[in-house]
Parts: sequence; C-alpha cells; structure tokens
Amino acid sequence: MDSTYRALSHPIRRKVLRLLRQRAHTAGELADQFDIAKPTLSGHLNVLKQAELVTVDRKGTTLTYRLNMSVAEELIENLLALLGVEATMDLQLNLSDETEMKEEKDD
Repeated sequence: MDSTYRALSHPIRRKVLRLLRQRAHTAGELADQFDIAKPTLSGHLNVLKQAELVTVDRKGTTLTYRLNMSVAEELIENLLALLGVEATMDLQLNLSDETEMKEEKDD
C-alpha cells in the first residue's frame, strides 16, 4: 500500500489517473496531455504500474494504459477507513434523524 500512496504523491500521476478513469489511453495520447518529456512521463507511468494502479497492454509498439479499478477501490476503502468516514457517516445519519424528529415536533 505504501507504493500506492507514493504513486499518488505527484500531481502528474494523479492527472494520469483522472484521465484513465474516463477511458483507456495509449502512451501517445497521455503524452499529448502533458508538457513534459516522454521519458519523464514514462517514469511516472512506471511508478503507477509498480503500484498496480494501472495495467498496460502491448499491441506491437503501442502501449495502452488502463486504470486498475480493483486496486483503486481498495485504496479508496483504506483512505475512508483512515479518515474514519464510517463513523462520520453514522454521525451524519444520527444528525439527520435528529433534524427530522425536530421537524416532526414543529409540525
């Protein structure tokens, strides 16, 4: 999981993930989205690959990158747990119930 968090630490890698969330992209299509050298982008893509956030298919000389949803979902679950979102959601439900009860009393 540490490699996953490291992969998210750079804005270019986060933008790559946002692009891949929409659809698969070839390396060339991704390169067109950034004003950086191709070897630099390749380094970022390798970090994402090592973290298993992206998968790569090769057809001839064309590399196509896709978001690995299972790892992305696991990351989201871990982040939510780290932030205590479950407890927050319970609190929101309780507050919502209290608001509804108050509105019913006022009627």
